[in-house]
Amino acid sequence: MSCVTFVRADDNESFDSLLRRFKKKVQRDRILSEIRRRRYFEQPSILRKRKRAAKLRKSRRTTVKDRQQQY
Repeated sequence: MSCVTFVRADDNESFDSLLRRFKKKVQRDRILSEIRRRRYFEQPSILRKRKRAAKLRKSRRTTVKDRQQQY
């Protein structure tokens, strides 16, 4: 499935503001991060290792937030 990100120009809108809106939309859709991630082949074992590390980081963050809210 191919999703194309685009913005429609409003009446009397400058190119700079149009470009700014387009960049924000691309960033919100996480297109550039997806391109960087897919640039090179990643072995499934390394992919699992990276996902596990991200899961651990997230759980640590939530644990720290929970501890801070208790006080």
